[in-house]
Amino acid sequence: MTSLSRKDWILLVLLTLCWGINWPIMKMGVRDFPPITFRTLGMLGGIPVLWVAARAQGASLALPRGGVRSIMALAVPNMLVWNVFMILGVKMLSSGRAAILGYTMPVWAVLAGMLFYGERPVRAAWFGVACALGGALLLLSSEFASLAGNPFGTLFILIAAASWGYGTVAMKRATLDMPTISLTFWMLLLTTLIMPVVATVAESHAWRQPDAAALGAIAYNSLIIFGFAHVVWFKLARTLPPVASSLSVMMIPVLGVFSGTWLLGETPHWQDYAAMGLILAAMSTVLLKPRVRELK
Repeated sequence: MTSLSRKDWILLVLLTLCWGINWPIMKMGVRDFPPITFRTLGMLGGIPVLWVAARAQGASLALPRGGVRSIMALAVPNMLVWNVFMILGVKMLSSGRAAILGYTMPVWAVLAGMLFYGERPVRAAWFGVACALGGALLLLSSEFASLAGNPFGTLFILIAAASWGYGTVAMKRATLDMPTISLTFWMLLLTTLIMPVVATVAESHAWRQPDAAALGAIAYNSLIIFGFAHVVWFKLARTLPPVASSLSVMMIPVLGVFSGTWLLGETPHWQDYAAMGLILAAMSTVLLKPRVRELK
């Protein structure tokens, strides 16, 4: 098992902080601004940030021969589907609730490994799947019961999490011979060829000048999320065992809930706390026991 260096530990802590507080930041950004357009602008701003960072590191941005198809196959679940459905869900839900649902991702990764790659999860992983689905259903029932709730927001976040889970498994198995920052750059670039089309079709009627909150959130996502956090995450997904990434992932929804309370004045309900407990239990069983058996 790969050990964590001091640099890895620092990156894990920074990733946790950056992604944890980004849930309320995104919520502030999309309150009065079209969500897909918001995410598109953040991604477009992240491209030059990644280019400069790659050049500063001396990383080659050359595409490997025949690599476009493989990169696009990774970009669709990890970038395109995740970002479209996630930001739609953030628009409809509280930031804390969206964070809890988004980080069912490790459980979907286990299911993706079983369905698409012939992995057979250990018994504890099945318990994790049951806990995560129980938490998601608890939040979904709460949305149906509340006049202010939006079950479509819950469904959108679950679609995003499932796509990200599959993408994480695919990333672990990818054999592209290129630096992680270069792979992230090309996934982001290829995705931004599609995102403006989606934003134009779905939201051009609602386009407006972003206010200060939206501009600040776009800048944060461009510089910190796409320019730093995504690179760190994909590095972990490619090189470290699941137990290492879990050290960060398991704390992000907790930060999402409590930073939403602090920054936005959101009030978590008992369903949120119960679901957070179930999903943290799910992630601990899935990620802290990462061994799988290949089907014969």
